[in-house]
Amino acid sequence: MFGVNRASQLISLFSLVESFIINNKFPGGSTQLFFDPRTLNVDLGDRSYPIYIGENLLENGPEIRRHIKSKKALIVTNTVVGPLYSKIVRENLEKGGIEVSEVTLPDGEEFKTFDVMMKIIDKAMEEKLDRKSVFIALGGGVIGDTAGFAAAIYQRGVKFIQIPTTLMAMVDSAVGGKTAVNHPLGKNMIGAFYQPECVIADIATLNTLPDREFISGVSEVIKYGLIRDPEFFIWQENNMASLLNRNAASLSDAIYLSCVNKAAVVAADEKEAGVRATLNLGHTFGHAIEAGLGYGTWLHGEAVGAGISMATDLSLKQGLIDSTLAARIKKLLISSGLPIDLRNPFAQTEVGEKAYTELLSGLTKDKFLDLMSMDKKVSNGQLNLILLSGALGTSIITDKFDPQLLDSVLDDYLVPAEAKI
Repeated sequence: MFGVNRASQLISLFSLVESFIINNKFPGGSTQLFFDPRTLNVDLGDRSYPIYIGENLLENGPEIRRHIKSKKALIVTNTVVGPLYSKIVRENLEKGGIEVSEVTLPDGEEFKTFDVMMKIIDKAMEEKLDRKSVFIALGGGVIGDTAGFAAAIYQRGVKFIQIPTTLMAMVDSAVGGKTAVNHPLGKNMIGAFYQPECVIADIATLNTLPDREFISGVSEVIKYGLIRDPEFFIWQENNMASLLNRNAASLSDAIYLSCVNKAAVVAADEKEAGVRATLNLGHTFGHAIEAGLGYGTWLHGEAVGAGISMATDLSLKQGLIDSTLAARIKKLLISSGLPIDLRNPFAQTEVGEKAYTELLSGLTKDKFLDLMSMDKKVSNGQLNLILLSGALGTSIITDKFDPQLLDSVLDDYLVPAEAKI
């Protein structure tokens, strides 16, 4: 078991990655970890970078400033997060003699577009930022992806820092260097692999996160237990209530374990040539839900939750997993508050029952399949899916699924909209 002393904090990621790749678990099999603050590294050679996890990290100006070698920085945030946290980040940077500019983007997945991303480029040009300048992504996954993509293309690449303020971003999107914006025909279709200088996950910022946003992030936590870390899944079964109550120790454990899993996969397969694709469990289905109902109608994590449910059903129909495991997965999804079908009370309340019924009725099986065909995991015209296979914690990437069984799963979910409300 990992101790709480300083020595345990200094365990290198090399041994962690080796243990994960070989044994799919931590040395000693432990998943009960808590010390604060925590630091781990994403091991990518000369592009390696640290992830800091703890409370009130935004108040630690020197920790942020030591990753900025330039005298100019651009904070990229949104209309919700900016008023809460940009002032403290700006003041801490300015104390170190850094000249800070800021651009505030509208909040929401529907604004994760090339045109909105260009507002970052426009601001950088107006401020005459050079190639040594640093972009700081302060917000959730949309801000991190958009600011990261802008950093990747501005003057052929400037450094950037991820400061995620949502659970979704802390456990997934801020780690690993995937940056992108959406196209009307597909999610994250325009982007680049571009790694940050560091990731600063301040757990205190989750205190202001709405419940819907928080629950959305839990979907990515659940994913790690399903695809590679069975002990983490069991931890979630035992600690979901504490996690949803935002207990500091449970949050720290969940974020840390998620990041260690993500870091290990990224270190082994940075640009998704193989095993990294398993991180997309439920995403092919989820992306189709998001695009089919209109970006912003569902939160990304909500769609991933329903997508995991659909992938579980297909895995069961294919005979890859047994009904006992499928039932455990559905039970954990339900206990987390995530949707396991296309009923989504949050979305229904947001757009209204009548409008939501109309959206569902327009999401036909043909449309859903067409949206799935736009997925980035399509290779040579063949869709690859991430499915569960065998024991808990095992997943596969395969194009060897039965199309009729996929049709059957979609029939189970894409029933007439009236029956779904």
